[in-house]
Amino acid sequence: MEFPSFYRLNVWRARANMRVWTLFLLLLLLEIGVVCSSSDYLVGLGSYDITGPAADVNMMGYANTGQTASGIHFRLRARAFIVAEPKGKRVVFVNLDACMASQIVKIKLIERLKERYGDLYTENNVAISGIHTHAGPGGYLQYVVYIITSFGFVHQSFEVIVDGIEKCIIQAHENLRAGSIFVNKGELLDAGVNRSPSAYLNNPAEERRKYKYNVDTEMTLLKFVDDEWGPVGSFNWFPTHGTSMSRTNSLISGDNKGAAARFMEDWFEQKGYEKTDSAKIEDGGLPRKISNIIPGLHNNKHELLEIATSFQSSPGRSATKTSSVSKRVRAAQRKDGKPRFVSAFCQSNCGDVSPNVLGAFCIDTGLPCDFNHSTCGGKNELCYSRGPGYPDEFESTRIIGERQFRKAVELFNTVDEEIEGEVDFRHTYIDFSQLEVTVSNEGDSEVVKTCPAAMGFAFAAGTTDGPGAFDFTQGDDKGNPFWKLVRDLLKTPTKEQIDCHQPKPILLDTGEMKKPYDWAPSILPIQIIRIGQLVLLCVPGEFTTMAGRRLRDAVKTVLTSEEDFEFDDIYIVIAGLSNTYSQYVTTYEEYQVQRYEGASTLYGPHTLSAYIQEFKKLAMALINDEQVEPGPQPPDLFEKQIGLLPPVVVDGIPLGVNFGDVCADVPQNSSFKSGDMVTASFWSACPRNDLMTEGTFALVEFLQEKDDWIPAYDDDDFCLRYKWSRPYKLSSRSRATLEWRIPEGVTPGVYRFRHFGAAKGLFGSIHHFTASSSAFVVT
Repeated sequence: MEFPSFYRLNVWRARANMRVWTLFLLLLLLEIGVVCSSSDYLVGLGSYDITGPAADVNMMGYANTGQTASGIHFRLRARAFIVAEPKGKRVVFVNLDACMASQIVKIKLIERLKERYGDLYTENNVAISGIHTHAGPGGYLQYVVYIITSFGFVHQSFEVIVDGIEKCIIQAHENLRAGSIFVNKGELLDAGVNRSPSAYLNNPAEERRKYKYNVDTEMTLLKFVDDEWGPVGSFNWFPTHGTSMSRTNSLISGDNKGAAARFMEDWFEQKGYEKTDSAKIEDGGLPRKISNIIPGLHNNKHELLEIATSFQSSPGRSATKTSSVSKRVRAAQRKDGKPRFVSAFCQSNCGDVSPNVLGAFCIDTGLPCDFNHSTCGGKNELCYSRGPGYPDEFESTRIIGERQFRKAVELFNTVDEEIEGEVDFRHTYIDFSQLEVTVSNEGDSEVVKTCPAAMGFAFAAGTTDGPGAFDFTQGDDKGNPFWKLVRDLLKTPTKEQIDCHQPKPILLDTGEMKKPYDWAPSILPIQIIRIGQLVLLCVPGEFTTMAGRRLRDAVKTVLTSEEDFEFDDIYIVIAGLSNTYSQYVTTYEEYQVQRYEGASTLYGPHTLSAYIQEFKKLAMALINDEQVEPGPQPPDLFEKQIGLLPPVVVDGIPLGVNFGDVCADVPQNSSFKSGDMVTASFWSACPRNDLMTEGTFALVEFLQEKDDWIPAYDDDDFCLRYKWSRPYKLSSRSRATLEWRIPEGVTPGVYRFRHFGAAKGLFGSIHHFTASSSAFVVT
């Protein structure tokens, strides 16, 4: 039936008036705060410096007593995100540029958060995960076996990590605003290889046929978008070890994942995500921290040299404690009211995954190492794996970091799936020392037990990323009489313990060693965090590739078994090295081979089955909205810690010299180009006197006008290295050497080095100082 035209016009007018009044009402409700944002989440991100002591402290990871820190490759950070329902639950995830999380760190952090926020942030909804760099200061864990090489507990390492985590969570909390979260995943093939393929091959052939590769190749990325500011950060998970930097490196470094995070944060801040896609990255190379406020000074090399000659090195002079912070290139936490972009590259099931993708070779012959035992002529010390930049470990670190960075940018730019659904979490403590586990065996089930912690002989053999010493080998399922005698001087394992760990021959019975306090953990935290269709499994150790696959599959089966589960596809991600550390977790079949990972699986052959059993319980409680028992509390061993690292007594300098004076200057009338290394050295002092947290020891400055020097690169840049050294071990004198590998695309002009330090006087006073080198030209 046709309505008269005037009737249709009146209907249209009535509808238009209704729209106007509806809009007016919505605006009014917004004004008085009745209508909330359409976003389902509040999102906040934060980041803070956790670099720690850059001298004298043993590095955590390789357990090499000779590997002590003596400078900074680039700084370490704690990065956090908070996701909250506007009127519901919230979760915190912290990613540390550290080897692993620590139980005592989390205990003390939660105490601080409780004092500040009450019960808003607890051990249940806060997760802390480490990237597994082997180039960070040690001494911050509470169990004896993990702090032996650092001469016990190092309070400075511990305090800077706890303080940094707390401050990054405070930042994230204060940045909480309405926003959205997006998820994407993609395949990255050239950033990791299996370093124990003989153990992987012991898994059932039927199971192995389900997977194309013997390592996981999937990266999962979250993109955080503020409703007003746009993208504010990203976190991704991908498994590869933080061992691009070798066991002989002495510079603090975030290794490949820390490098990738720095590359992505600089990329976003400099170019903006909307202006740069992955194709342009391929063409233009990695972004570098080049200040875009620096104008070109001159293009005439002769004129530049004349200007540089007029700036000779300055003598050391007093400085304020905050000088290095104010000069730091990335000092500003906010830009135009918006927080800095935060990008974290998190660790997953990396247990048997090495970033040294060229393979393992004998250093004496150049031939591949023995396949089953990773030895060369029977010696494990000669078998080393090679990174893609071999023999340059810094280049290998850059390449593996770059590959992860490029994949993350691709996922960031192409993401289109939005996270939807509730925020929830479950957490409990489990005593893994004698846990009953029901396992299936050819259709039948039996109850087995885990064991008190113990480490096998192959643990001491190390891996191809960092071989051990003496006559230990991977794949040793017998041990040898001499080392058993040495072991028995510490603790003789009982027959029950020996039988429980079969076929692992016990080298260190750590779970039963209690003097002066616990050598290894027995009570471990397990935790599930859910944000919509993303589920994080926070595990306190290093799962191998197949162990991680089994755990993910088991949890997915539970979560998708409910008919009313709202998602057809969910993202289940393993967040490795979370909340505490308990070494490795292999499959039952990999354990039988007793390579390094199996020998380092602390709680016996059924460790993985125990994790699967307990995580399935957590997952069931999650989907059924049931609470779980908190479990037995882990010990707080803070008051029992013993630290034997001697303090800095006093810093000294030669007669007639000031702290900071140049002792090896840049050559006069010198010019350099991209790819060149520029170096200068200064009379300095021990960096343990002041960690320069959120500051810098090293600076490259650019001459903008007649005498206006502005910071261009600091010790948080991949291209600038701060190296510290003494002429001999007990000397009070020391030097700081700054090395700048001039990056591609650097702005031509006049540059100089600047060094910041803090010297300790005989009576404990701290004197801050600074000095600069002679100027030089970059063309």
